[in-house]
Amino acid sequence: MRLRVEFTTEPFDLDEAPAHAVVAREIVTGAELDAVDVGPFGNTAEGDADRVLNAVDALLRRSLAAGATRVSLQVNVVADGDGGGAAGDDRGGAADGEGDAT
Repeated sequence: MRLRVEFTTEPFDLDEAPAHAVVAREIVTGAELDAVDVGPFGNTAEGDADRVLNAVDALLRRSLAAGATRVSLQVNVVADGDGGGAAGDDRGGAADGEGDAT
């Protein structure tokens, strides 16, 4: 199974990256995940379920220890690249948060 994690850490600092954001970035870039995209307002990564879950565990523990006061994250099951959808996932485009009515 493949998973995609999207996350942010707070508090934000637009002048320089806070320690908790640096730690989070180091974790996802060092976790041998695919399609890692880190940015100032959100981060995503995909990979094998075990690697993603291990990275999420480390991300939560280490970014909170480094001063994060809030970590927002979402984990989605994604297609494994063969053109088929994830098993049991019939949510269409809303799976990535786009088009949500909430």
